[in-house]
Amino acid sequence: KPDFTAVTFLALAASQFREIRSIERKTLENLEENELVGRGSDYIEGIARTFEARNYLVMATALLTSIAHELGKWPAALVLAVLAILFARAFMAGETIGDICEVVPARLWFNKDGVLMVEDIGFVNIGLREMREKIVAEGLAVLIRPKNADARATIHDLGQRQAIAHTVAVLLGTKKDVDLPEYTPMARKNPDTGEVGLYTVPVEKDMEALILAVKRAPVLESARSRPLKTEAGRLAARP
Repeated sequence: KPDFTAVTFLALAASQFREIRSIERKTLENLEENELVGRGSDYIEGIARTFEARNYLVMATALLTSIAHELGKWPAALVLAVLAILFARAFMAGETIGDICEVVPARLWFNKDGVLMVEDIGFVNIGLREMREKIVAEGLAVLIRPKNADARATIHDLGQRQAIAHTVAVLLGTKKDVDLPEYTPMARKNPDTGEVGLYTVPVEKDMEALILAVKRAPVLESARSRPLKTEAGRLAARP
């Protein structure tokens, strides 16, 4: 007589995994209130999706390994388990900003009207002279240059830019506090060139570390765009 116990538990686990995304999303949204530099709703949704996907990958790996054991005993199960784990790691790695963009140091300065500039990208007006001097002395800036039209569309997404700023703040620290909004890491785009400038006042002033942090920022699934996959996008991208 067939035993469907394992199938029953498999179906039960799958139904529970569907709740994981909402639980993780709610947890991160609650924590967002206390973040000096927030993740943003797009980043939170991406993390929640990743948590859900990881559970499905674990379940699939266990299922395939069990089938391999039944068909070929331990040697087959061991080989398939290793292959499944390697596939899962590669699948979950995802793209980073360093894969689709170049990140280079940029000049941080103020124009005559007191507007904070990264190269020729305007950010925000800083009124206090002492604050402007401190930002120029301790701040860092980079330019994020997209490698193609797909990358340009991706980094123009507001959620993607917020994710980059959050990653930089987490990895390098930030001198921002509740009463120092001027130190908030920000990313703004140049509408003419498609480049994105990023400014921050880190705890440790290290340009190499900043470039590496930006490159390691994840590309959000919700921000990912593929205009070059369409004829209209290819025509628009022609020089």
